[in-house]
Amino acid sequence: MNKKTYLTTPIYYANASPHIGTAYTTIAGDVWQRFQLQHKKESFFLTGTDEHGLKIEKKAQDLKMKPQELVDKISAEFQYLWKKLEIANTHFIRTSDIKHQKIVQAVLDDFFQKGIIYKGKYEGLYCVGCEQFKNPSDLIEGKCPDHNIKPELVQEESYLLKMSEKQSELINKIKTDQLKIRPLKYKKEILSFLENQVLEDIAISRPQVKWGIPLPFDSQHTTYVWLDAFLSYLTGFGWKGPQDKKRGKEISSHFFHLIGKDILRVHATIWPIILMHLNLELPQKIFVHGHILSRGKKMSKSLGNVISLEEMLEKFNVEATRYLLLSAGSFGEDVDVTLERITEKYNADLANGLGNLVSRVISLNKNLKVSIPEKKELGNFQLFLEKKLRFDKALEEIWKIIEESNVYIEKNRPWELMKSNQKKYKKVMSILTSNLFLIADLIQPFMPQTALEIEKSLKNNQATILFPRIIK
Repeated sequence: MNKKTYLTTPIYYANASPHIGTAYTTIAGDVWQRFQLQHKKESFFLTGTDEHGLKIEKKAQDLKMKPQELVDKISAEFQYLWKKLEIANTHFIRTSDIKHQKIVQAVLDDFFQKGIIYKGKYEGLYCVGCEQFKNPSDLIEGKCPDHNIKPELVQEESYLLKMSEKQSELINKIKTDQLKIRPLKYKKEILSFLENQVLEDIAISRPQVKWGIPLPFDSQHTTYVWLDAFLSYLTGFGWKGPQDKKRGKEISSHFFHLIGKDILRVHATIWPIILMHLNLELPQKIFVHGHILSRGKKMSKSLGNVISLEEMLEKFNVEATRYLLLSAGSFGEDVDVTLERITEKYNADLANGLGNLVSRVISLNKNLKVSIPEKKELGNFQLFLEKKLRFDKALEEIWKIIEESNVYIEKNRPWELMKSNQKKYKKVMSILTSNLFLIADLIQPFMPQTALEIEKSLKNNQATILFPRIIK
């Protein structure tokens, strides 16, 4: 019997519109989820928006908006775009939701009563961009590497979460793969971090930030945004709070997180320690992917190398955008893309490759009855997609069939067999139409509408242009 998997993307911060990086993670999650459902495996796919904190408070002030108005607007943009990108998430969690806030307060109250959090003073280098305190070793030339700003030295009264008492247990669970962190280089990175320093107790509240969930035992403090966001992974799946042990253990033991490498440390330290304090299980797996770069650098308006999601959707359409992002490189590594390169890939793989094959086979299949073949073993395709999350390699398996089919057409010349050898012609076309059905089946998680179009074209024996060639 298959156990349900609880798949999450990060809960995206609602201070800015969705971009190519957030789409990359979410499309990957959607492809994995669609594969599970296609093969009758239970999977619950969660995404959403993280809607509290100082950065949102300041952005709302700059825009002369109320924070709730700002997060309502940004959250709506995420939900609209995910629908446009054919993201079939099971649920979309918003941390400004009242039910979520009440459960966060119940956790805080439980932790406070048990002495897991306590009042103290916290001093550290605080990056507003990350909404996170930084170690000096995290900085490059004194600046946050992700936001290129100098963190502020903050000293303030805070409530602190006990961390170090769980450190040895956490190290053991990561070492023994009770908490799997993949690819393995990220497991090594986290173990190196944990084994070479003692985790400090971390601030879980801030006294000056108004836009946040008030602590139930001290209304002068609001909840630090990371704790609030982490708990949404539980509340988004229907967890009702600390008393809901059975549901909590079922969810937490089957968590599968997809995250970017910039948020690995907090997901591999603060989050599992919160779960330990709740007496819940640790995630089944945290899979870490790299950044999308352009010409070897992070996308930046000042460098002129930004490729916007809107630009991709307008130029290539939704299905091609999904394909081009996930085929651009290994999901666990940084991926380098340029508009010129992905335009070439679109023309080669989609217009001339898949699109041309579908058009040729349907056009050549004159008045022959097409039957749906039995499903084949998935082999390497399933290994790459489901186990290793090598979406690029899984797609290469499909494109091998496309290339072999195009070579098979040239070798057997069915347009000549149609006139000279009907028996062989029927056999050749049977193989080609079977290949198209197989391609449609395999490609369904990546490009669901394209898969439907291929099957419809085969059943109606009517050629269609799937991907028109783009003239540069």
